[in-house]
Amino acid sequence: MFKFLLLFALTAISHAQIAVKADLLFTMTGDLKPIKDGLVLCGPDGKIVAVGPASEIKIPEGYKTLTAKVATPGIIDAHSTVGLSGILNSPKHDQEQLDQSAPIQPELRAIDAYNGRDPLVKWLRDLGVTTVHTGHAPGTLISGQLMVVKTNVPSITSLKDPLVPTSAVAASLGAKGLSKSPATRSKAIAMFRAEFLKGQAHARKIKAAEDDEEIEAPAPNIKMQTLVDVLNKKTPLLINAQRHQDIASALRLREEFDFDLILDGAAEAYLLLDEIKAAGVPIIIHPTMGRPYGDLENMTFTLAAQLHKAGIPFAFQSGYETYVPKTRVVHFEAALAAAYGLPQEVALAACTINSAKILGLDDKIGSLEKGKHADLALFDADPLETTTHTTHVIIDGEIVSSSAK
Repeated sequence: MFKFLLLFALTAISHAQIAVKADLLFTMTGDLKPIKDGLVLCGPDGKIVAVGPASEIKIPEGYKTLTAKVATPGIIDAHSTVGLSGILNSPKHDQEQLDQSAPIQPELRAIDAYNGRDPLVKWLRDLGVTTVHTGHAPGTLISGQLMVVKTNVPSITSLKDPLVPTSAVAASLGAKGLSKSPATRSKAIAMFRAEFLKGQAHARKIKAAEDDEEIEAPAPNIKMQTLVDVLNKKTPLLINAQRHQDIASALRLREEFDFDLILDGAAEAYLLLDEIKAAGVPIIIHPTMGRPYGDLENMTFTLAAQLHKAGIPFAFQSGYETYVPKTRVVHFEAALAAAYGLPQEVALAACTINSAKILGLDDKIGSLEKGKHADLALFDADPLETTTHTTHVIIDGEIVSSSAK
């Protein structure tokens, strides 16, 4: 029995020791250029122990070697609803991404609805997506919270399971945020401002109670506390805004209330490049292959290239639309942007290291460097070609997919 357990333990350790050899290894560091004939060693602790040309790194005994034409860091989807929206597209079974019972519900948590066992999560994982920034969808003024989680996490049983349990609060301006109330853009902004003013008042009461023990602290209020976290810059506000006037409104709200803003969608950002750059606000671009009607009627395939030229940080997303299959594949979005003028390396960066930077996780994921999480996607050709297959996917040093997709 002891010999069996020892053999099992040694097998598990060996399985976690993986060497990845690639004809082109995109580490997404420095100038983003790939290493020809590169090698990555994934240690038993799920971290990267060495990266560089294969000629300079010796593969230790006991390592399992995988080969690929191209290897990249695990793909990061910078904004999704996967895990809350499922593959069946059935409102009664797997559509938890939007609650329209009230226009402002920042207290709704992604962790309370996420289903990592949904086939849609596996579908993305098998295509190389190792991390998703997922949660509540655009559709109300403030729809709820998002989180960052790896696609190998089946259930959220602890706040330690996601990389970030509350990564942002999702909000919407424009058509997605309008309903019976608010029915107009002016009313939407008035409701935003009124709610933030309540949040500021709540924060002042908390501070007064902390400074003076004779002052009674306000009663716990999960809605107000979430807004206080936004106003105190603990949690960014991710605002879906496509039209130029809605982007401008988001920038004004940020200026007035001094929160950390991430623009989501931003189809008409090309009309406000100088203003967005001056504000230092990053953009998670709408799906490049989004359908051009409604607030997206003035979208352009060249938006990513224009943002890159302007020096505005951006990342790609799978996004959310109310139709099957509820998600896109984020590096396919990057591929179309590359076809319309974005350099290949920059397109890959916008679904790896740039996504990690916007999410504040670039010290852990997004590039292949010693000490970072051993998350990799292996391909049989250019990952930005739709005919390419994902051959292997590695998360935290473990092979989670090994069938070509």
